[in-house]
Amino acid sequence: MATTVRLLGAHSAKLDAAPLPSTLITFEPFDLPSSNQRILGAPHPKDTAIPLALRPSVRDSSEIDLDNVVDTIKSLQAQGGILTEALARHGTLLFRGLPIHNAQDFSKFAHAFGYHPHEIIGIVVNRPVLAPNVAPANEAPKDVLIYNHNESPQVPHAPEYIFFYGHRVPEKGGETPISSSLELFYRAQQEIPEFVSELAEKGILSKVTYKAEKQYEGGSTLKQAFGKEIQDGDNEATRRAKIEAQIARYGRGKHTTWEWTEDGSIVLTHRLPAVRTQPETNLPTLFTGLAAYYQNNLHNANKGRKNSAQQLFGDGTPIPDKYLAHLAKITDEIRVLHKWERGDVLVYDNIIAQHGRQPWEGEQEDRVVMASLFDGHRVPGAYGDEDWAQVVQALDG
Repeated sequence: MATTVRLLGAHSAKLDAAPLPSTLITFEPFDLPSSNQRILGAPHPKDTAIPLALRPSVRDSSEIDLDNVVDTIKSLQAQGGILTEALARHGTLLFRGLPIHNAQDFSKFAHAFGYHPHEIIGIVVNRPVLAPNVAPANEAPKDVLIYNHNESPQVPHAPEYIFFYGHRVPEKGGETPISSSLELFYRAQQEIPEFVSELAEKGILSKVTYKAEKQYEGGSTLKQAFGKEIQDGDNEATRRAKIEAQIARYGRGKHTTWEWTEDGSIVLTHRLPAVRTQPETNLPTLFTGLAAYYQNNLHNANKGRKNSAQQLFGDGTPIPDKYLAHLAKITDEIRVLHKWERGDVLVYDNIIAQHGRQPWEGEQEDRVVMASLFDGHRVPGAYGDEDWAQVVQALDG
């Protein structure tokens, strides 16, 4: 299987893989409206677009087959990880016009990239399995805002790659935001340097509360978060021991502590880096949900939805709202809102790109977006020398 790549500059790349001449598939770049796509600012290379939009085509205009798409993806990845490199440059890829019609199709496509499925330890939302490593993206009510964030910034073990598939899309609203957390760090360092310095020096304390019952619509329970080994008939001491064994898989030692409350809930406290570095480039990235923590609280205050996580500086002092509001201001200026077409697939490099979910009009079932999360070959690097500044892959269990 031969694969050729023609780089057309940082803005776009043409990717070809040919198992047979008659089934040659080419991923052609195309432009999106300015509301859906923009040129990234520093520190990204000049003329780098987010997202890089790609659609498949064949030489003889024959029907595009999912098996050939999967073979093309595998071939590109076998040639030095071409798509992984594109993700590291652009942050997000959009694939449009794929023959993906259901969760099984989506699973086959996502697994073709060759990443390892991610296990969410301490999940805070309910994600029932729909196909291998595929679940609903988020089942929160349609009027709930989920502002830009990196996936799982409130816990030590986060995925490196996120795939979203638009199975059903609303007529109005429901866009998925896209922004660069490399650009967010760069802008924040220029505009609020004292805040960035404090984050780098102290890190953050993330206090996450897990209760026996879900805390809001679409949220998870304590058993869903840490109870995969719990069996019917286990007594309370055994249940707690099994939950604590799952928490230990984070591999954070003294930087993850917990406290059981009288009602059987558990409060986990993680000291985590909000500033991490991108592998290869060593560029600093704001790997965080701090702007989301602020914006979601403002937007969802009257919707019966409270944050299950409290975010503080690493020394336990509060983070001033003025800094969180400024992060949100920058994010609003550097993000685009992806308007879904049915069958679209968005792929994020979670180390350097942020996502979210806009509210929509119509019925709850008008928007069905599925997600598939994966680990890469390495985690983001540390920014600084403190031992809490380096995250690790979770232990198998």
